[in-house]
Amino acid sequence: MATEMALVKPISKFSSSTPIFSSSRYGKLTTVRMSSTSQSQPSPTTKSAGKKAAKTAIKETLLTPRFYTTDFDEMETLFNTEINRNLNQSEFEALLQEFKTDYNQTHFVRNKEFKEAADKIDGPLRQIFVEFLERSCTAEFSGFLLYKELGRRLKKTNPVVAEIFSLMSRDEARHAGFLNKGLSDFNLALDLGFLTKARKYTFFKPKFIFYATYLSEKIGYWRYITIYRHLKENPEYQCYPIFKYFENWCQDENRHGDFFSALMKAQPQFLNDWKAKLWSRFFCLSVYVTMYLNDCQRTAFYEGIGLNTKEFDMHVIIETNRTTARIFPAVLDVENPEFKRRLDKMVEINEKILAVGETDDIPLVKNLKRIPLIAALASELLATYLMPPIESGSVDYAEFEPQLVY
Repeated sequence: MATEMALVKPISKFSSSTPIFSSSRYGKLTTVRMSSTSQSQPSPTTKSAGKKAAKTAIKETLLTPRFYTTDFDEMETLFNTEINRNLNQSEFEALLQEFKTDYNQTHFVRNKEFKEAADKIDGPLRQIFVEFLERSCTAEFSGFLLYKELGRRLKKTNPVVAEIFSLMSRDEARHAGFLNKGLSDFNLALDLGFLTKARKYTFFKPKFIFYATYLSEKIGYWRYITIYRHLKENPEYQCYPIFKYFENWCQDENRHGDFFSALMKAQPQFLNDWKAKLWSRFFCLSVYVTMYLNDCQRTAFYEGIGLNTKEFDMHVIIETNRTTARIFPAVLDVENPEFKRRLDKMVEINEKILAVGETDDIPLVKNLKRIPLIAALASELLATYLMPPIESGSVDYAEFEPQLVY
């Protein structure tokens, strides 16, 4: 799960009541933790450790990757073969064999090139690169937790679907572990066990899980394959070897997306009415805007690997939207120039909101200054949502979508 829809979650604060960092000097590993409680004053030891570490905390905002939960009882009903006659078990069995093949079982093998490359990355690029690894690891680990629980809960109701979820959790755990190993090259590591207990979980109804996760997997595919192809053509920007693994890695994302396509086909009520069209457009907008705003805050990372951030994002959005149009009943008209104009306007407003947060004003004054800016951002979001959509979608689309998009 390479990216997360995160526009509808309140901001939560950090706690430093437990150590966030230990010293990272002289090769000693720093453990990064997060919690969602109120912030307390750090001790002198914590302050000293924070100075030695590359970062002082993982900053959680509206755009931070989320951990998700859902109505598991409803999920069991949806995938009960005695209740839902739309379930195409033969298609799920074919997908299960695809996952069992485990094409990437021996793919994620590190070598000494990782640490050597990390040691050469310094300055602002090093900090933004660490943040990229942290966010990516959190997103992948979020997928692992959700898929693992779905695999456990559906085991009796639909063993085939349950096993696919379990195998997808295997993939996500492999990705998260590989990213966390990458952090160790920078003398950092996410405490994933701590995250599991400390992070707040966002509840989504099953149909929303389908929409959001499908988009997350497909947009992850297009992000990874675009970066991989770019660096293959421009090897002088290959600053860290993790990108060399993106070609096979993104095929995991694609297979996951194909599975969610099959899940939605088995639930035609989520695809064939006017409410489905409204929700489809909403989730497209949420995912696309979240990615665009996130990436425009991190242009140093994309420039560091030779990409123009906005051009990269628009390419990913357009390709994801074309892929999504094969299953969603309606999608946004992202190739309309007005769509990008509104995205860029949102970036300007978001930068002003961030600037307010960095002032020395008291919280009350900051909040008063934010009100018109948040209203302006909401207005742009609504205007973008209300742009004439593209009618699309077919529950009879061709199987094995990777052949179509890669």
